[in-house]
Amino acid sequence: MRILHLVLAPRLSGAEVLAKDLAIHHRRQGNPVCVTSLTPEHEDFQSLRRDLQENGVPCRFPRKAHGLVGRLWHLYHVIRHEKPDVIFAHATIPAFYARALPIGAPIVYVMHSATNDFERHLFRSVERILSPRARAVIGVSQANVEDYIAAVGPHPLMTVIPNGVDMARFASQANDNDVIRAPRIVQIGRYTSVKNQLQTVHAFGEVVREVSGAKLLLFGVIEDPAYHAAVIDLVNKLGLTDRVIVDGPRADVSKVLFDASVFAMPSRSEGHSIAFLEALASGIPVVGSAIAPFAFAKDFPNVQLLDTNNTTAYAGALVTALGQRRAERTLTGLTLQDSAERYLAVARQVTHAGSAS
Repeated sequence: MRILHLVLAPRLSGAEVLAKDLAIHHRRQGNPVCVTSLTPEHEDFQSLRRDLQENGVPCRFPRKAHGLVGRLWHLYHVIRHEKPDVIFAHATIPAFYARALPIGAPIVYVMHSATNDFERHLFRSVERILSPRARAVIGVSQANVEDYIAAVGPHPLMTVIPNGVDMARFASQANDNDVIRAPRIVQIGRYTSVKNQLQTVHAFGEVVREVSGAKLLLFGVIEDPAYHAAVIDLVNKLGLTDRVIVDGPRADVSKVLFDASVFAMPSRSEGHSIAFLEALASGIPVVGSAIAPFAFAKDFPNVQLLDTNNTTAYAGALVTALGQRRAERTLTGLTLQDSAERYLAVARQVTHAGSAS
């Protein structure tokens, strides 16, 4: 089966990382696979592109930024060249573009958003028009599906496929209790208010009063430059410049988690965070917000879920976590293989339905 994965921008963010992992997994199973995008590749994606190419997955990214017509033209030519049997359009905007083209390949819209895209009147109106052009709609969380039904209405083929993590990357970490680590807290996520890095900095200001030598490392794509600047400004105002690193995205997430001692995830909302799954797979103590997408992990060892907007409680949980060891966690149904097989099942279903009609 010829598979095309479409993303908005090749970058180190959840939807794009999942698309990369799925593409490699599907290619290893013998399926011709290609990854394309609507915008040029970000510099931080280069290591992931090498992974794709080394596994026989071509990347067809535009060399320069285009407007609406140019994006459509680029995508149309990629589809004509690759002749996919199915297209997975990861996220709302790529799904809009794919369904606007006069193509016969079945399109599967994958909803990744951590927030409800259809609160925007424009997106809601466009989706109502284009919804019949999607052969299937996948949500990475139940909240995605519920938001879609409330705003657009039910779709004939809707399903939830949680993101999956490649457990092999963390096989040597999950039960590694012999390594002595410095008190180092890490948060990985796009710099945007929904990820709540500002609250982590506030809480860390209390942590340093109790834990000597504690450090905080923040990594992620700078999606909102103003928010990123606000994080840096708060670090400076609290006098934490020698204790906090505010940096960009990292491709070596497994190493980052191996070197750290606590993972923080105070998100206000999420789809189904790959960073959260990777932290669980690594065995690192986790402190996260008590939101529905994280609830599946509430009984896992050394995982604390709470109201992270309560600064004192959040800081206390971080201090507790710094005293905990790594734990082995079983992520049944949440591995990359689990997700990849379910995506293939949807691909077979929509291609079979198309041939039957």
